[in-house]
Amino acid sequence: MICFSNAKINVGLHITGKRADGYHNIETMFYPVGLSDIIEVLPLDPEGQDTFLSTGNAIDADPDDNLCLRALRVLQSGVATGRVRIHLHKIIPQGAGLGGGSSNAAFVIKGVNELFKSGMQESEMALLAARIGSDCPFFIYNSPMFAKGRGDILEHAGIDLSGYRILIVFPGFGVNTARAYSKIKVRQGRSPLREVIGPDPSNWRGSVVNDFEEPVIQEYPVIGDIKRKLDAAGALYASMTGSGSAIYGIFAGNTDTAGVKEMFNDMFVWSGVLG
Repeated sequence: MICFSNAKINVGLHITGKRADGYHNIETMFYPVGLSDIIEVLPLDPEGQDTFLSTGNAIDADPDDNLCLRALRVLQSGVATGRVRIHLHKIIPQGAGLGGGSSNAAFVIKGVNELFKSGMQESEMALLAARIGSDCPFFIYNSPMFAKGRGDILEHAGIDLSGYRILIVFPGFGVNTARAYSKIKVRQGRSPLREVIGPDPSNWRGSVVNDFEEPVIQEYPVIGDIKRKLDAAGALYASMTGSGSAIYGIFAGNTDTAGVKEMFNDMFVWSGVLG
């Protein structure tokens, strides 16, 4: 079985408070994009051992603690499945705020569930995914969602960006999420993000804000440079995703982004059409 484990972007990201468990409450909109890793899941002899192989972009983590294996173990703790071989081919940049690792975990849960016909519904898989990471449940549903709490309280957004073009730029380095949170000052008295995000991205500039942008750009000015170039190239809306470091621009569907890509020749750039 082959799965295309796709990335996401955050449209707006408000930090609304510090939680008693040490995490933060947020509100954001997750939107799936076509940039994807590739995961192959194959059944093995029931008496064998689960195996994991990673190719493509290097992953800065112990292979035995990869999120794919963590997802498999969580699934196997509650559902009877056979042994599997997982081959992850990594394309989504690590540490970019694109949710690649969380997506991998969610797609392993979905893939193994389908492979062994375990019969789990999306809501059941989402509960398992939440044990791995805050944004993992989103990738079970994999449709535009407003998220609250730690990012695990989801509600269908009803926002359709189909036909718009998106260009994602990764500057080649990640941003430490814990460090980014340490620089955040919670803003009070704002309208809920759901009331701010309308159906037309050309109306988002200046009103749909990622709270991480200002402190992260202060530390990494190149991220601000990328955003300014996307704005100057005609992006209807440009923003950092998650806590960084990737920046995306949303363009009208008839925009030829080939020239925009050339502005970032020394960086990872991906462009596609939103669904």
